[in-house]
Amino acid sequence: QVQLVESGGDSVQAGGSLKLSCAVSGPFWTICEMGWHRQAPGKERELVFGTRNDDGNIRYSDSVKGRFTISQDNTKKTLYLQMNSLKSEDTAVYFCAAKRCGAVSFDYWGQGTQVSVSS
Repeated sequence: QVQLVESGGDSVQAGGSLKLSCAVSGPFWTICEMGWHRQAPGKERELVFGTRNDDGNIRYSDSVKGRFTISQDNTKKTLYLQMNSLKSEDTAVYFCAAKRCGAVSFDYWGQGTQVSVSS
């Protein structure tokens, strides 16, 4: 069973930066894609950044293009989300997720970490 634990959420002012971390435990080799999602109050959960372990393909939301980057340390089994130039609309609960190889959707989720950006 894969388990995901996020950390790094905080309250910052617009224009600031945060780095989220997602520690992965369990059979990491069964995971083909990892990603960061977010859910703002009253809105649906959306994919922010996704990265495939098998072919390195990366996908992301246009709303974070040029401001957020995703990285992964396979030795530490940790996924990161570097968020720069934060905006008030980035305020949300951020979730780390993992998709098993062959799965059609993300099937492991962390508990979420709150990011609040004040203007």
